[in-house]
Amino acid sequence: ASSAERDAMLSALNGVLGDHLEATRNPLAIAMGLRRDGRALVLDRASLAAAIPGATPRIAVMVHGLCMNDRQWQRGGHDHGAVLAREAGCTPVYLHYNSGLHVSTNARALAALLESLVESWPVPVRSLVLVGHSMGGLVSRGALHYAGEAGLAWPAKLEAMFFLGTPHLGAPLERGGNWVNLLLGASPYTAPFARLARIRSGGITDLRHGALLDEDWSGSDRFAHGPAPRHGLPLPPGVRAYALAATTAGSVEAALRRGTGDRLVPLASALGRHRLKSRHLRIPADRQWIGANMNHLDL
Repeated sequence: ASSAERDAMLSALNGVLGDHLEATRNPLAIAMGLRRDGRALVLDRASLAAAIPGATPRIAVMVHGLCMNDRQWQRGGHDHGAVLAREAGCTPVYLHYNSGLHVSTNARALAALLESLVESWPVPVRSLVLVGHSMGGLVSRGALHYAGEAGLAWPAKLEAMFFLGTPHLGAPLERGGNWVNLLLGASPYTAPFARLARIRSGGITDLRHGALLDEDWSGSDRFAHGPAPRHGLPLPPGVRAYALAATTAGSVEAALRRGTGDRLVPLASALGRHRLKSRHLRIPADRQWIGANMNHLDL
């Protein structure tokens, strides 16, 4: 039976070995879907109306990060989706996906899923907001790119994108298994998987340079320590993007002086700031926020 503990263990396993599970058709591989309260949503109008009474015209899609799941938008008694629903007048839905697959693979699937969601929503959709934590921000950016390539309709409804600790420019600690150690080691349900840190899925190796597209990894050795690509994927014109970063430093001023990040993602990477114009995301300063005395999961 589904439970928070079972979901945590499956999400951890998929984050570390999800590409292998998918390739071998293992029943433990997570199939992408949208959920509420840990239950899958069926994307037809009648089913959504029954599952989400009082659905509003404004949808917030919450996209979790590596080794995480849709139930983990709650921390220390704070329910992030519930707060957004109350204070921003939106209806949150939660993506559940195999974070061990390549970011681009999940991005293509999310692009198609969002098209079905908007078409099936019980009331006419006025706007769509994507909230991505960590890898979830990369998956969201990739989904927008592939939706544009396919001529899908939902990008026209996109009001804003929020990136919480997203490694837009990569995360050097990917190489040492630190992602898995930090994300999994804190929970008694997932700590055993931390020992698998040297076995890295395609999703994990994508985090090294913030790989978003098929061409970022296809035909190359994803374990090779090569240089970062010189050209990134810019945010499309007109997309209102917000970058939220954390630092373990005691103050924002100290973090900016030292570049101190959240233990996993460097500050510049989370804010999309790069010395090369081709990789700089140009998110306006008034849409950037840094939280001091916080780590990657506190975001």
